[in-house]
Amino acid sequence: MNSRNPKTKAPLNRTITIDSNEIEHLKKKLLKDSVYPTHYAFENKIINRNLFEIIDNLPENFVDLLFIDPPYNLEKKYNKKKFKALSYTEYCKWLDSWIKALLKVLKPNASIYICCDWKSSSAVYETAAKYFIVRNRITWEREKGRGAQNNWKNCSEDIWFFTLSKNYTFNVDAVKMKRRVLAPYKTEDGNPKDWNSELTGNYRVTHPSNIWTDITVPFWSMPENTEHPTQKPEKLLAKIILASTNKGDFVFDPFLGSGTTAVVANKLGRRFAGVEEDEFYCCLAQKRLELSESDYSIQGYDGFVFWERNTLSEQGKQKKVKNSSLDTDAFFPEF
Repeated sequence: MNSRNPKTKAPLNRTITIDSNEIEHLKKKLLKDSVYPTHYAFENKIINRNLFEIIDNLPENFVDLLFIDPPYNLEKKYNKKKFKALSYTEYCKWLDSWIKALLKVLKPNASIYICCDWKSSSAVYETAAKYFIVRNRITWEREKGRGAQNNWKNCSEDIWFFTLSKNYTFNVDAVKMKRRVLAPYKTEDGNPKDWNSELTGNYRVTHPSNIWTDITVPFWSMPENTEHPTQKPEKLLAKIILASTNKGDFVFDPFLGSGTTAVVANKLGRRFAGVEEDEFYCCLAQKRLELSESDYSIQGYDGFVFWERNTLSEQGKQKKVKNSSLDTDAFFPEF
């Protein structure tokens, strides 16, 4: 479906689209300068430029969280631009060309997350480990796409977690997961052991691990879905932003795509900026940002915990409403 000349969508299709008239309106809100003396010039904005056109002109020491979802080392078309697969050595050189240049934007206690698939995972590790402290490798289940006839179906991606120093933010209590208890053990006096009984079942709140099986890749019936071919889920970004930043911190995404990083940062009360060279995707991201001002909910995140996939009851869903203060958010149940 071409969003610039959208067809009539099915009743349950909630994919975000933009027509030509919207594009003309939205693109006026994008930043297109190549020089930015301070981060205040682009705070909470989308920069519609190629990263390599502005990277040397970005200010220093303003980023608390650097989230990077670069083109993976494979043949992929992004709207009008096609990324071609490189040799392993060439891909490492390409990664190094912007990772090294982005060092100056980081605060001393910054965290860095870099996304990749199984083919590019070792290249990301090898290149970024030259500049950062390796903290972990997250593997998340990307359950989407067709199976393969002569190979195992590829349904996972990696995210490498780095920090610039030994001093960094990690809010473990902000990213705990609520899991359904299948074997509800009780103490000798009959009380639940490390779990709670609720109307919809028995649950336990647990510490987060580096294996994420609770992520749903956006699809046509989800209100966050767009036509971007490699869109990251809002729930995935929420985990990273809540863990590695505090309210008011600055989140920067140099390959913004359809805007998920900016949208989730906005919903969670963080400052943000993103760079994306494709004007259509920038307009899509800008529309998502404006929609997020009236709906701060994040699918799968409720009651200040992340729920396992398909376990959040519709009756228990809540809508997040942004409070005027960055220090508090109000949650109002939907009945």
